[in-house]
Amino acid sequence: MLRSHFKKLVKYFFVGGAAACVDLSIFYFLSINLSYNYLLTGAFGFLIATWVNYVLCIKYIYISGQRFSGRGEIFGVYLASSVGLLMHELALYGFHEYFGAELMLAKILAIGLVFFWNFSIRNFYVFSKAV
Repeated sequence: MLRSHFKKLVKYFFVGGAAACVDLSIFYFLSINLSYNYLLTGAFGFLIATWVNYVLCIKYIYISGQRFSGRGEIFGVYLASSVGLLMHELALYGFHEYFGAELMLAKILAIGLVFFWNFSIRNFYVFSKAV
C-alpha cells in the first residue's frame, strides 16, 4: 500500500512539474512581461495549471470515475484546489511582500508549498475508491 502511494507521488511529481511549467509560463508572461497584478495572474495560472494537472493525472496516474462521475471528479479537483489556491496566494504574497523574494522565486516557492496538499487531496480523496 505504501509502495503504491510512493509510486503515485513520484508520477505526480512529473505531472505536477508539467502543470507547474504551464503555471509559471502564464505567470511570467502576464506578470513580468505585461505587468499585470501578480496575485491575479498567479490565480489565473494556477487555475489553468489545475486543468492540465487533472488531465495528466487521469492519463498517467489515476483511474477516472472510481469515486465520482466525470463532472463530480472535476468539481472535486477544483474544490480541493480552491484551498490550494488560497494557500498559494497567501504564500505568493508573503514571499514577495514580506520576505522580498523576486516574483518568479516567490511563485516557485508557492507552487512547492502547495504541491503536497494537491497530491494528498487527489490521491486520498478525489481519485481514491469509495469506501
